[in-house]
Amino acid sequence: MAVSRKSRKSRKKRRRRKLFLFLLILFFLLAIGYTGYEYIAGKNEAKSNLSGSDDASSLKDTTSKYKDDFKGAKGEDGKVRVLLLGVDQRGNEIPRSDTIIIAQYDTKNNTAKMASIMRDTYVDIPGHGYNKINAAFAFGGPELLRQTISKNFGVDLEYYSIVDFNGFVQIANTLAPNGLTVNVEEDMKYKDGAGTIDLDLKKGKQKLDGEELLGYARFRHDSQGDFGRVERQQKVIKLLKDELISFNGILKAPRLIGNIQPYVDTNMGKGKIISLAKDFLLNPVDDIQTTKIPEEDNIQNVRKPYPIGLVLSHNEQQTREDIQNFLNGTKDDSNTSN
Repeated sequence: MAVSRKSRKSRKKRRRRKLFLFLLILFFLLAIGYTGYEYIAGKNEAKSNLSGSDDASSLKDTTSKYKDDFKGAKGEDGKVRVLLLGVDQRGNEIPRSDTIIIAQYDTKNNTAKMASIMRDTYVDIPGHGYNKINAAFAFGGPELLRQTISKNFGVDLEYYSIVDFNGFVQIANTLAPNGLTVNVEEDMKYKDGAGTIDLDLKKGKQKLDGEELLGYARFRHDSQGDFGRVERQQKVIKLLKDELISFNGILKAPRLIGNIQPYVDTNMGKGKIISLAKDFLLNPVDDIQTTKIPEEDNIQNVRKPYPIGLVLSHNEQQTREDIQNFLNGTKDDSNTSN
């Protein structure tokens, strides 16, 4: 009798284990199926958006055209540093890097930092002499920009990621199809001659779609100029980060990857992207520390001979120390926005 009771209990345990294993396998199959479906849906959406446009050919080859030239090296401190570039590509023109950010992710200490480099910063570009830092990208792509940052600031970068402004719009609209809530600091109205920006925003809290968010982040036609624009760029990136690590954002991550693939050029492999994304989503960073380089108390507007024009002159040694201290955590970050 006791043996029979034991046998029944043992069979029940085995059935429960089998049921648990079945449910676990089913969960993973559903998760894989959902991820694959959303990723393909994102790619198809990108194809639909690019169909008939000048950028449609980019879907045929999403490999990086700069990857072989980029000589980035892994830092000895184990921190991941990425040269993050926002590029304005107009037809066959040489792309312009309007946004230059050194993004640092410390997986060990779960911290993230962004150092935005003012695009008119006057620096020594290897092989080209002194010029605005964004000219380095026009002269030699991300590799020459990497060399310029290393030479002037002593910062080594392992990866780069170039996001076309159309890709930025896709990111925003995929993560927040109903718009992101932004407190617009002042009335903003501007329309450029190329037709890439047509902005008309009123002061106050409101929801902005991808196009409006891009215009807001790029606006610089006020008393703050590029400094205001950099602050807005950092603000928007933080808003997108918060949206990404939300429950809805995590669910949208596979579609987002498929959707923005044609607009992003990076030397970071899929395995590394998945690994970092997993770390970031499972252990989200509360605050991204930010700074602007050069700092506002270390700049002077100086006009250089044509074709360089107006530049941000600065104490080069001070700038080097500021960015080193910020990234290495030795600086009091009370003046940075969190």
